[in-house]
Order: sequence, then C-alpha cells, then structure tokens
Amino acid sequence: MMHGAVRFKGAAMLRGLYDWTLRLAGHPQALLALAFVSFIESSIFPIPPHVMLVPMVLARPERAWLLAGVCTAASVLGGVLGYWIGAELFESVGRPVLEFYGKMEKFDIFKERFNAVGAWAVLFAGITPFPYKVITITSGATGLNFGVFMISSVIARSFIFFVIAGLLWKFGPPIRDFIERRFGLVVTLVFVALIGGFAAVRLL
Repeated sequence: MMHGAVRFKGAAMLRGLYDWTLRLAGHPQALLALAFVSFIESSIFPIPPHVMLVPMVLARPERAWLLAGVCTAASVLGGVLGYWIGAELFESVGRPVLEFYGKMEKFDIFKERFNAVGAWAVLFAGITPFPYKVITITSGATGLNFGVFMISSVIARSFIFFVIAGLLWKFGPPIRDFIERRFGLVVTLVFVALIGGFAAVRLL
C-alpha cells in the first residue's frame, strides 16, 4: 500500500508540474519562461520544454525559429550546468537526480564504458525522449571530454527543437497529435537504425 501511495504521489506531482509548465506557455513573459524551463530541464527538471514549445509555435508560427533557437541555447547552457553538477556536486545533487529517474543502480557499471560511447549517448538523450539530464550529469561525473559533450549537445538539441518547430510551422495544428504522441518513438527508431547502420558499415 505504501509503495502504491508513493507512486501515486509521484505521478500527481509530475502531473502538477506538467500542467504548470503548460500554463507558462500563455504567460505574458512566455519566452523567458520557455528559456527557463529549457535551461533547468537539462539538469534537474522532469518536464521537457516541448510542452511549451508546441503551443507557443502554434500560437505564433512566425516566431517558430526564434522559439526553437531559445530552446536550443537555453537547453545547451542548462546541459553545462548538468555537466558541472556531475563533475562537482555528484553526491549531493547528481546522485539524487539519477535515483529519481531510476538510473543509479546501473550507473557504476555504465560509467566504466560511458566515455567510449559518450558522444552517441549525448546525441541519443538530446534527440529522443530519454531524460537528457541523466546524460548531462553522467557526462560530468565520468569526465567525458567537454568539447565532445558540447558539440554533441548543440547538434542534438538544435535538431530536435528545430524539427518540431519546422513541422508545426509547415503543417500547423494537424501535426500536433503526431508530435505529442508518436514523434519521440519515430525519432528513437530512426536513431537506433542509424547507429545500426554505422555498426554494420564498420563490420563490412
């Protein structure tokens, strides 16, 4: 009963944060709020900026590229904070975040080979629905080359935000359901297929 109550409270908390984030999209200072959410989502916040980006682009499609740019810049800067947390504040901040996402149990095993796949891990987390903050913190904790981390972050975050903004700008409201329900799965499958293709080429 206690575990069920804890899960229920956790789900209720996430739903409350989701609704709060969605309401920010209609705030008079929505652009600053979007930057704020994009920034903190890369290190600690559980709700992705997509929740705000979608309705904001639909409301003002002429600002699609500006909004995508704000998301990208703020998210990459937030990733730097996540990297620093992993490098300098892992025990006090990083570990609790990884525990919240259920990733701490595998961390000790994963960290031994993380740097070998670090760039791909950052790309994967930055593009797919996988929690990006888990990778930013892990990157810092394992000492992934900061330059590699930054290049991968810029590529991944600009790709996902500009693709979403571009789809909404081009197709408008009819594409919203696809983005919110299926886009993450499609991107994940494409990314996995891409990695599989690279692996196959190397084996030939």
